[in-house]
Amino acid sequence: MPTDKKAPSIGAVEWCDLTVQDASHVKDFYCNVIGWESAAVSMGDYDDFNITLPNGGDTITGICHARGGNSNLPPQWLLYVRVASVADSAAICIAKGGKVIEGPREMAGCQFCVIKDPEGAVLALLSD
Repeated sequence: MPTDKKAPSIGAVEWCDLTVQDASHVKDFYCNVIGWESAAVSMGDYDDFNITLPNGGDTITGICHARGGNSNLPPQWLLYVRVASVADSAAICIAKGGKVIEGPREMAGCQFCVIKDPEGAVLALLSD
C-alpha cells in the first residue's frame, strides 16, 4: 500500500488490489490489456506485484498471490476503506450480521481486516 503524507479521511477508499492463485499470470494479463507496468515485491519465497502507470508512473494497485495471510481471500478486486478503528469496525460488522474473513492484523504499518457483508460482498478496512 502506498504511504501518503496527507491526513487520512475516514470513509475514503485508499487502495485497491487483486488476490488470485497465479498473480504472475494475471499481472501479465492486466499489463498487456491495460498497459500497466509491474514491479516485484518480495514476500519471502514468492513475489507479489506493485502495479504502476506506464513510463515509471505512480503505483496504483497491487496484484497478489492467494498465499499466506491472503490464502482465504476471494479472487476479486478488493477496495481498502479508511475507518477510525479496524477493531471497532470489525466488531460492529459481526454485530450487524457480517463476517470478518481475514484479520485484524498489521500490514504496511496499518491495521487491516477483510469483512464480508450480509449479502456476501467483501471489503477491506484499514486504520492506523
